[in-house]
Amino acid sequence: MNVLGIETSCDETAAAVVVDGRDVRASCIFSQVALHGPYGGVVPEIASRSHVTTLPRMIEQAVAESGVGWGGIDAVAATFGPGLASSLLVGVSGARGIAQRLNKPLIAINHIEAHIYSVFLDGDAPQAVDMMPFLALVVSGGHTMIVRVTGLGQYEVLGRTVDDAAGEAFDKGANMMNLGYPGGPIIDKLARDGDAQAIHFPRGGRLKPSPMLGGMDPALCFSFSGLKTALLYHLRDTPLSGDAQALATLAASYQEAIVEALAGRCRTALAGYDVKALAVVGGVSMNGRLRERLADVAREAGVTLLLSKPRYCADNAAMIAGLAGAGEGIRGGADLAMDINPNMRL
Repeated sequence: MNVLGIETSCDETAAAVVVDGRDVRASCIFSQVALHGPYGGVVPEIASRSHVTTLPRMIEQAVAESGVGWGGIDAVAATFGPGLASSLLVGVSGARGIAQRLNKPLIAINHIEAHIYSVFLDGDAPQAVDMMPFLALVVSGGHTMIVRVTGLGQYEVLGRTVDDAAGEAFDKGANMMNLGYPGGPIIDKLARDGDAQAIHFPRGGRLKPSPMLGGMDPALCFSFSGLKTALLYHLRDTPLSGDAQALATLAASYQEAIVEALAGRCRTALAGYDVKALAVVGGVSMNGRLRERLADVAREAGVTLLLSKPRYCADNAAMIAGLAGAGEGIRGGADLAMDINPNMRL
């Protein structure tokens, strides 16, 4: 099955062609970082306008590079949510038009589910069926959650953030340190030369049971608002002086707090559930220190660590087409009647 995938949930404009759910023949991505950098974050209207002008080129490039050709496309898949409404509309409208023009099925894909599937892309990745059940840590600019996966389409959200996502915490922290945008890669690089133990920032603490958790275990949920406040107070009491080493140490200590919060919850989850693997997906999963710590956590628990290849960590269309080719997504007519869902749940 040759699937053309389209992803426009936030600020990456992406198209891909994937064969039989795993063989990525083409994956084309246009990053809008340069457009949003001056604003310190994603501006929805700028993002959607860029999608409108860029998506046709990405689609044409993906189909051409794949060697499949328009006549070989068997289905079109697109992200229907979650994400920015104005961005989702562009991708879904384009996908719906192409599907109707080609007289091929349209498949509605959940963005978070696609991230989880990204660890199975490419022929050298393990087969999904061999890794079930497993835990997935989803970490990106918009999402932070721990999910128990018992099969494709079978998910139980065990814990999630009650405020900011991990990627958002990185971006806002970098903004306070005047490091630029996006903050995660900048802090990751800067932290390599710093002392991560020099400054202690809160790890999120233990949350108390509350209705907002929806029955989830507080020990598996996250909160990063206190961490940002602690950084704000630290900068108030110890202003940046231009000392490169001091800045590196501040970045390393701040990063360590985020990483330890994520690693600690994963360790707790692995102790409570019998699984074969721990998968780490989403843009933040490219963080070097996080990969290092979760490798330790997985080894201690005696499970396999599943990591997406770097090109599939951030938002991309290969994971959208791959998941559709694996048989998941909403289809069979319901997709054509379905509207975008910016708050789509897993």
